[in-house]
Amino acid sequence: MKEIGGYFELEQLISNEYYNNMIRLNSGRNSLIYILKSRNIKKVYLPYFLCDSVSKKVIKEGYKVDYYKIDKEFNPVFSKELKEDEYLYIVNFYGQINNNRLIEYEKKYKNIIIDNTHAFYQDPIFDIDTLYSCRKFFGVPDGAYLHTNSKLNQSLEIDNSKDRIKHLVGRLGGSASEFYNDFQESDENFEDEKLKEMSNFTKNILGAIDYKKVKEIRNENYKFLFENLNKINELKVNLVEGPFAYPLLIKNGEKIRKRLIDNKIYISMLWPNVPDQVEEDSVEYRYSKNILPIPCDQRYNLNDMEYILNILKGLIDN
Repeated sequence: MKEIGGYFELEQLISNEYYNNMIRLNSGRNSLIYILKSRNIKKVYLPYFLCDSVSKKVIKEGYKVDYYKIDKEFNPVFSKELKEDEYLYIVNFYGQINNNRLIEYEKKYKNIIIDNTHAFYQDPIFDIDTLYSCRKFFGVPDGAYLHTNSKLNQSLEIDNSKDRIKHLVGRLGGSASEFYNDFQESDENFEDEKLKEMSNFTKNILGAIDYKKVKEIRNENYKFLFENLNKINELKVNLVEGPFAYPLLIKNGEKIRKRLIDNKIYISMLWPNVPDQVEEDSVEYRYSKNILPIPCDQRYNLNDMEYILNILKGLIDN
């Protein structure tokens, strides 16, 4: 029976999602589980250069996992011929792998899944399974979109975000450090979260975002960093649409990351598990330790980019 009266809930906002024709799920890693289930995949090959939360989730769900290396341009180093029930999971690191390259991967490997967690604004390719994470780009507690023509014959429960919003609401009126523990707790809770539909809370927020404006701001900030840092960047990067972050590869990146914290500039080490799983002379080890994903998102402007640049150059010079 429908409840009538009483206190108000969060107001229903406009419904104008960026990907309103895709499958809405509760997380990126569960989007992968959706594909594995719907296509009856038995084994998936993951890059070493990836958060172990993905492999843990896949293994926990009963699938076989193996790993592959990448080269300096993020291309898979993989020569095995895949069986019908085996797939290659390809991560579009920092959005640096354009659709032409992804199409070449599909021609070469046949069975592939694309992780566009770092490339929200990159259009999916018609017949290639592709997943997108929402909370890597927007202030939402969860949520993911999945582009696929394979449908799962299973009714999914709608997720509930009520226990994952404290750090979002807190930072809106406070500091990031004050609510960092709440953020970590929310992040860790995803490990045990089952495959569900996107929550109504997240769907509501995603329907009210000015996606065009967000993209413009990210492009402008990224371009500034691109023009001022490319000469010292040991990673060859391209201009991308609606970037996730500017990936700066420099010597002693790990030390500089720690020094940036003193200036309240928080640069994540995206996958801290990687150095313990690969050789010290590997691409994965070097990239994990020394790539600084510099924030260039819609929360900031060119003045902020210039501030980051000045602090960063001072640390590098010293």
